[in-house]
Amino acid sequence: MKPRSNNFNDNRYAVILAGGDGTRLRSLTRAITGDERPKQFAPVIGGQTLLDQTRNRVALSISHENTLLVVTKRHEQFYQSLPKHLRLLVQPENKGTAPGIIFPLLRIAAENPNAIIAFFPSDHHFDNDHRFMSYVEAAFDTAGRDPRTVTLLGISPDSPEVEFGWIEPALLQTSNGVAPVRRFWEKPTLSVARTLMERGCLWNSFVMIGCVDAFLRMVKHALPDLFAYFEALVPVFGTPDEFHNLSTLYSWLPEVNFSKEVLQVRPDDLRVIKVDNVGWSDLGDPARVLATLSRLGSQTQIARSAS
Repeated sequence: MKPRSNNFNDNRYAVILAGGDGTRLRSLTRAITGDERPKQFAPVIGGQTLLDQTRNRVALSISHENTLLVVTKRHEQFYQSLPKHLRLLVQPENKGTAPGIIFPLLRIAAENPNAIIAFFPSDHHFDNDHRFMSYVEAAFDTAGRDPRTVTLLGISPDSPEVEFGWIEPALLQTSNGVAPVRRFWEKPTLSVARTLMERGCLWNSFVMIGCVDAFLRMVKHALPDLFAYFEALVPVFGTPDEFHNLSTLYSWLPEVNFSKEVLQVRPDDLRVIKVDNVGWSDLGDPARVLATLSRLGSQTQIARSAS
């Protein structure tokens, strides 16, 4: 499979999640940049920021006109220099991944009710972007055939990681590479993670693809109150009143984790594709960054000073 480079599908959308605070990586990003910017705005690996690397990866399959970046107002000094053609959705505050996903879902649904959306974290590294995006292509195809479910990309694990979500497929062998999800495990204990690895379970990459209606239906069932709060703001989306109303809502919202509060409680709405040989790294803490740099043979003076 090869990702597309031309003839983009107008119904395909990408949402890049770039609103996190990146506190666990702050010591490393401070060493690299000399300031307090979150990791997505720092050149952690290579000469480009993690966000720019994500944008370039996504652009292999989805047009920039249909790519939205979810950012947070307090980080404005770090994203204000981005190209003006980018579509930014600005959150007043970072209140976790669930608000950061529901907000763009409803914005896109209002723009194109036939949209098929892929969500991408902005803090991941892949050794092979083209191969990874071929799996995204397969997930887009799955959404076209099965519009009522959301497809997760599950990474073949190489360790019993306790900081990741784990996906337990209902079937380990499938004819088309897509399996139903039996259960989603969010940050299991070490003993459970070892068992999951032995059973052929997969790391959750948090890359998710599905029709906008499938996402909205899943969220509405899992988080009906939070969904209703955001749905009430749809009439002001795209108007001068949008940010003010969002600020009022975010001022009292609790932090809500999408994996724990949605994926974990709605496994019947999910499918999974097993992803192999893409060199995936979740750059969530300094140890993982340094391990990735070491694996790539890219130990720099900055990396050594931060270790």
